Amino acid sequence: MSEPRSLAVEAEQLDAADGLAAVRERFVLDDVTYLDGNSLGALPAHVPARVDDVVRRQWGELRIRSWEESGWWTAPERIGDRIAPLVGAAAGQIVVGDSTSVNVFKALVAAVRMAQEDGPGRDEILVDATTFPTDGYIAESAARMTGCALRPVVPAEVPSALGDRTAAVLLNHVDYRTGRLHDLPALTAAVHAAGAYAVWDLCHSAGALPVGLDEHGVDLAVGCTYKYLNGGPGSPAYLYVRRDLQPRFDSPLPGWNSHAEPFGMRSDYAPASGAVRGRVGTPDILSLLALEAALDVWDEDGVSVAAVREKSLALTDFFLRCVDAYVPAGRVESVTPAAHGERGSQVALRCDDAGEVMKRLIERGVVGDYRAPDVLRFGFTPLYVGFADVERAARVLARTLTG
Repeated sequence: MSEPRSLAVEAEQLDAADGLAAVRERFVLDDVTYLDGNSLGALPAHVPARVDDVVRRQWGELRIRSWEESGWWTAPERIGDRIAPLVGAAAGQIVVGDSTSVNVFKALVAAVRMAQEDGPGRDEILVDATTFPTDGYIAESAARMTGCALRPVVPAEVPSALGDRTAAVLLNHVDYRTGRLHDLPALTAAVHAAGAYAVWDLCHSAGALPVGLDEHGVDLAVGCTYKYLNGGPGSPAYLYVRRDLQPRFDSPLPGWNSHAEPFGMRSDYAPASGAVRGRVGTPDILSLLALEAALDVWDEDGVSVAAVREKSLALTDFFLRCVDAYVPAGRVESVTPAAHGERGSQVALRCDDAGEVMKRLIERGVVGDYRAPDVLRFGFTPLYVGFADVERAARVLARTLTG
């Protein structure tokens, strides 16, 4: 078992060798060890000034002219193209706007409609049985709307559950509770082999690890931007529609922003071409442009998804080592897979009285979060979390659990 001093020294050495260490300075941080970026990312330091310009100049001075002169109108696609390389997509396939829930609804209903156009008998939706609750709620409503049966299935059992009736499958890339990384390439291939469409929720993977939407032929995907993309509380989500499917994308929420002639004010709906079909109503400009500014951190030299993933795995490995060294045996149990290929960018520890333990951790300056009934979640955002943070979190956790 390692002594605290030796692990603390190792943390200093790892931080000194960290190629992403300088990026930390681009965020607003304090003495708190912040390990909840899987719920809300930290504030990039340059965002307030950019938002101030949007409010004071673009809105305050230019007013209505900013829809054209400040690029407001094209922001959903422009910012979608900024997100695209972070999830392995070429430009022109992502539109930003609305919430994750709304985009899940659009994607899932559109997927079922395409499947039912392909041939009769596609009347079943498979949904990740371990999904974040909202995805399940949306899937149930989409099933009723499209006349489908809904069948919850754990991701590992999806290949054996697929059949001639399957229209669409809604899956999470990373399990929000345990941090388990699901096999997107293999599951997408299995869905396609069954003649169905794959819809992926990327909320807990985008900005933390490679996704490869284009490479693996994903049909549709959605994700939020306020976690590892640091877009701010309630920042708009995004919708990916694979390029060859865009002419067939039939949104259940057609709005004037996705019309081929949005200012034509026609009574009949004609969808625009391309990713614009994923738009609905007037975009939330203030949040949208705050997100655009936040994405600038990815423009730094050396900041790539590959570099972030490498550091993420090193951070989570080190955290598990520190927990094993510091925490008395039997007090916590990791429910996050040890294998790198099965782990996202968080560590979930099962713990008795987890809610009270997390409350005390936060009081002691280590911020993670709690999921009922007994899970402590610690999220590791490599852009601003260092190895000293990791060592301190494990040390404070041990002290908290021992009184």
